[in-house]
Amino acid sequence: MFNRDRLTWMAYFLLAYYAYTQAALGPLMPFLRSELTLNYTVAGLHLSAFALGMIGAGLTTDRLARRWGRWVIFWGGGLGMALGALGLTLGHQASLTIGSIFGMGYLGTLLLILIQTTLSDHHGEQRVIPLTESNVGSAFAATLAPVVVGSFERWGLGWRWAMALAVLAFAWLALCFHSELLPAAKAATTRSRTTSQPLPLVFWAYWLVIYLGVSIEWCLIFWGADFLEKVIGLSQVNAATMMSVFFVAMVVGRFVGSRLSRVFPSAPLLLVAGGITVIGFPIFWLARLAPLNLAGLFIAGLGVANLFPLTLSVALGVVPAQADTASARASMGGGLAILIAPLALGWVADHWGIQNAYGIVAVLAAMAAGIIFLANRLAARRYAALVDVTLLTSE
Repeated sequence: MFNRDRLTWMAYFLLAYYAYTQAALGPLMPFLRSELTLNYTVAGLHLSAFALGMIGAGLTTDRLARRWGRWVIFWGGGLGMALGALGLTLGHQASLTIGSIFGMGYLGTLLLILIQTTLSDHHGEQRVIPLTESNVGSAFAATLAPVVVGSFERWGLGWRWAMALAVLAFAWLALCFHSELLPAAKAATTRSRTTSQPLPLVFWAYWLVIYLGVSIEWCLIFWGADFLEKVIGLSQVNAATMMSVFFVAMVVGRFVGSRLSRVFPSAPLLLVAGGITVIGFPIFWLARLAPLNLAGLFIAGLGVANLFPLTLSVALGVVPAQADTASARASMGGGLAILIAPLALGWVADHWGIQNAYGIVAVLAAMAAGIIFLANRLAARRYAALVDVTLLTSE
């Protein structure tokens, strides 16, 4: 029976803190862009800085955890993300805000990776339940970000108070949970014999799905408010606030996904999520009536919601003895996606307009659905081969 113990709740709350802080970057960007008079490309460099930090964390977290222990890297990452958020609120030059966001990306992703591996190691074969449930909470926290940013701007307080809330939330969580022990010794014993083994091809197939899914998600998060303002005609404040439609869909999608994952295998659910994304995005992109655009955004959010948690669960299930390495590489894939896709979309938007630029996302969604299908077939063949080897060994 699945048990949500204190360690599990700690991971859930800290993932929500990470998700809120990360998600606030998109809705606040139009206001920061206006304050600092940035074009789309320079604004995109802020998200690229976060992505570079994610890539760095994806390449180093497993080594840092082995050297310093999970607890140090876990809480050090959370504290570093909070300090980066403070730097963003205090910075009034692009170089300072970009540098602060880089720190948030690197140190925050250390926390993210260890949340994922802690839940995976702690719950073993039941890992799909906490990995999907934790992302329900993170999606809810991310939903609050555009609402809080838009509300503080509407009230005349400014977006900086939205980031201050994240810092206060981390301080409270650290006070409540800093003494909690992480399952480092047990995981290290297993991995000591396997860290030198390369990750299999099927893992990298799912890694590509993670890359494409995060690309879609962050193109919508980072430029969605600008699309609603420039193409659909909403005011800047209303456009930022209406992005909460996407995050509400993420909450609903991940909640439903977490329930279905208890009954159905993750692989077919992942294919369904890809199909929903393919259906919803064209409505958001091509409609010219705000309610239809928002409906398409909601449907796309339902699909995108489960691309990352379900793919991560399947990928970690393929290599359970290499959880730190696999989780780190998965986060590296997410970082590469955030680095490349929104920046490319911003560059295209500067030259041909944001409406045309969003055609990139349509291509990514179609590719993701196709690769999910292929990755699932590879996983089924790998499982069948392992069963055959087990039967031969037993004989």
